[in-house]
Amino acid sequence: MKAEKKEVNAIVLDVLMKGHSDDPRPTFKREPIVQAMGLEQFKLLELVPKPTAVINLYDKVYIGDAERDKVERVKRRIGYEELTPTAKGELPFIIEKVVREREADFVQFFNKSISITPKLHMLHLLPGIGKKLMWEILESRNRKPFESFADISARIKAIPHPEKMIQARILEELEDKDTKYHVFTTK
Repeated sequence: MKAEKKEVNAIVLDVLMKGHSDDPRPTFKREPIVQAMGLEQFKLLELVPKPTAVINLYDKVYIGDAERDKVERVKRRIGYEELTPTAKGELPFIIEKVVREREADFVQFFNKSISITPKLHMLHLLPGIGKKLMWEILESRNRKPFESFADISARIKAIPHPEKMIQARILEELEDKDTKYHVFTTK
């Protein structure tokens, strides 16, 4: 499980130049809002862009403490239910993009995952992995660590797309705030 730390980079899910439509203030008093997802811990965030910034969907923006390029400040952390319909629609595609870009990190999950309780292994948290498949993964990684998603799918025939399992788990952790174990996201 990941320790709580600040996101440094995020990817844009939606841009609301006139703020939220349910904001009771007059349009001219609303501040623009950018809904984004952090690239490390998949935190869902609302950002306030700089007045001169041009921000589009899928843009990567720096939100660390130092001089930010397009973002004035991080307004707040939000839950999945607070995302706009556009952001919810884009989220699976953006998660897929991030998982592909961070393939090495997620392959390491298959190589280094451990038991959570005597009866529950981290691998069980991935959709479609039961005891038999878990043991096959553990035996295969003990012979030789996995090197890529392609290597996992070549050696474990029952897993043709390991990246899709990771993506589904990340989405589940974001959508369901009552998920007990957060492997890839933080509560």
